[in-house]
Amino acid sequence: MRITDVTTFVLKQPIGPDGGREPEAGYSTRPPWRSLYSARMETLLVRLTTDDGHQGWGEALAPVAPEVVGAIVDRMLGPWLTGRDPRAVRPLWDAMRDLMRERGHLTGHQADAMAALDIALWDLLGRITGLPVAQLLGGAYRTEIPAYVSGLAEPTDELRAALAARLAGEGATTIKLAAGQGVEADLATYDAVAAAAPGVRIALDAHWVYSLADALRLGRELDRRGALFFEAPIAPEDVEGHRELAARLATPVAVGECLRNRYEFRDWITRRALHLAQPDVARTGLTEATAIAALAGAHHVPVAHHHSVGLGVSLAAGLHASAAAADCPFFEYQPGPLPYAQRILRTPITAGPAGFVLPEGPGLGIEIDTETVERLAKES
Repeated sequence: MRITDVTTFVLKQPIGPDGGREPEAGYSTRPPWRSLYSARMETLLVRLTTDDGHQGWGEALAPVAPEVVGAIVDRMLGPWLTGRDPRAVRPLWDAMRDLMRERGHLTGHQADAMAALDIALWDLLGRITGLPVAQLLGGAYRTEIPAYVSGLAEPTDELRAALAARLAGEGATTIKLAAGQGVEADLATYDAVAAAAPGVRIALDAHWVYSLADALRLGRELDRRGALFFEAPIAPEDVEGHRELAARLATPVAVGECLRNRYEFRDWITRRALHLAQPDVARTGLTEATAIAALAGAHHVPVAHHHSVGLGVSLAAGLHASAAAADCPFFEYQPGPLPYAQRILRTPITAGPAGFVLPEGPGLGIEIDTETVERLAKES
């Protein structure tokens, strides 16, 4: 059995109530957050096909310029994979890693491209063997994955509080606030949401904006409130600052979406710079996510897989990784991107504010609506 075709699909879906709002030109920042964002729902899908007709799908978390990641697949990794036996998933992962590792490409766009291909290889192996990915990874600890609702997409604390109350009524038990607006403003949002939804645990994502001093000040207030976790508090390269923060707070410090491999996570985990590991499977791949979970487990660090604007493939991959991790308390539920994620699937993933049901069936347990993917790719 050999891989005969590697096809990429760049998707850029317009965002809006009717799915038809024209996107803004290029990319922009959303102060105080520093990263580039798109006005569209952007991603890269990858499809592998074998000589006997089996197919596997993967996805890279590429919320801006997915065509860059696609070019790496089209020009380097895809041609290298073509003609190889897809059943050797881990050897193929190691070999892809070695292609550019001495040139520093264990991270960034090449890591994203490798993640998409790795997910596709596991999906393909599952379809060849008739087994779910979670079973191939060693078995599912759970088939129902608890969720935390990520962000409250409203402009005021009053509206965020009302939304939190509604979500609690729909079964939400945990909510993560999109914060970083200043210590006092973040605490005001926290308190408004806590008052409106008293039975809900609350986490806070600062999007890397704070200095260590302000993160400590905010973190101590979160300690007093019994916050669930404090995500991305200071600059993502400041491991030592996170180590100091983690040592001085009771609230768990959560880090991981900026990291791509076990080697990076090893540095953070062994220096006790995080209490909760958050790898994103569409940036690490399933092979590396499994290794990261094992590394975290050896240090008694729970894993809560990150998920942001990925579509149905990365969502399913994250759920299988979550199911196969021993200490995985919850998975990120993104209510805004979810309809776009489901749009490319023939059967939607069962999802809600309380959690997810692990997709059943071989591979990732999902069926891709190929016609929709091809149409969206042409429109992008």
